[in-house]
Amino acid sequence: MPARPSRCPARPPLRQLAAAVLLASSLSLSGCGYNDFQRLDEQTKSAWSEVLNQYQRRADLIPNLVATVKGEANFEQETLTRVIEARARATAIQVTPEMLDDPQAMERFQQAQGQLGSALSRLLAVSENYPNLKTNQGFQDLRVQLEGTENRVTVARNKYIESVRQYNTLARSFPTNLTAMVFSYKPKAGFTVANEADIATPPRVDFGEQGRSPGPR
Repeated sequence: MPARPSRCPARPPLRQLAAAVLLASSLSLSGCGYNDFQRLDEQTKSAWSEVLNQYQRRADLIPNLVATVKGEANFEQETLTRVIEARARATAIQVTPEMLDDPQAMERFQQAQGQLGSALSRLLAVSENYPNLKTNQGFQDLRVQLEGTENRVTVARNKYIESVRQYNTLARSFPTNLTAMVFSYKPKAGFTVANEADIATPPRVDFGEQGRSPGPR
């Protein structure tokens, strides 16, 4: 008895089937924001690295600043001590990639950097009471560098805040929030809302124009 012809179409080769599945998956992931998560995740990490870079630059300027101020007779020891201790606390915090996903760790980091910024502002304000410091070229150069660094810190922080905002919006919006759940893209910790208005502007200290040393910012 002759065999009946098969009614089932021939199966496509396994390689072609795998390629089709991969293509469909890629299109699906692209449509659900997977590529956007990748891009914004890298963008946020890059912005955070720049924040850390500028904070480190500020910390590196402080020892020379303190050493210069110590040379001024009768300078307020309490003011110097606060700067030294605040720098020690800020630099003692271990910065890890996981900090971006830990609001509490981020808050501690912010507080430490904020305390250091306040202590520095106090030191620079007090230095106005010492004419010798106002005419000290080394001190003036350090002050200009510090002011420029504060401006860079502000720019870097604002860029990070915006990067986190874009990333978190994607992570919480539908349907991209489903992609976030599948691939464990958790919302990132930004600077707290209560502090954003304060950190958007660098500390202002009125040094006056007399005796200002020109220099790059």
